[in-house]
Amino acid sequence: MATFKRFEDIIAWQKARELCKIINGFTKKELFSRDFKLVNQIKGSSGSAMDNIAERFERDGNIEFAQFLSISKGSAGETRSQLYRALNNELISENEFQKAYNIADEVGKLTGSLMNRLKTSELKGKKYK
Repeated sequence: MATFKRFEDIIAWQKARELCKIINGFTKKELFSRDFKLVNQIKGSSGSAMDNIAERFERDGNIEFAQFLSISKGSAGETRSQLYRALNNELISENEFQKAYNIADEVGKLTGSLMNRLKTSELKGKKYK
């Protein structure tokens, strides 16, 4: 398994960052911006997908990292659900929905794959040497 020097090298984090940018753009749209609860929830969940990868990577332990990748994966799923709400409420178009949904789905898959690799890796991180 490849080792990462910085969390910014992790493709799942890069994709989660891309998702956050897209979500932020949606929430600036006039109609969407008025749904304060959805704005807070979707920005929070997409940010959580990104931030949990970064925060736990910095802790230098694969066991903790795998646990918080699980949280990140859940946040990507939560974002997908909120995208359905935005689509159903006509706050975003079908094309906007599909683009963001695909990236959120990819974040979940990449995060899940990384979790599985960490669980089977003999490397346990600097913290557990």
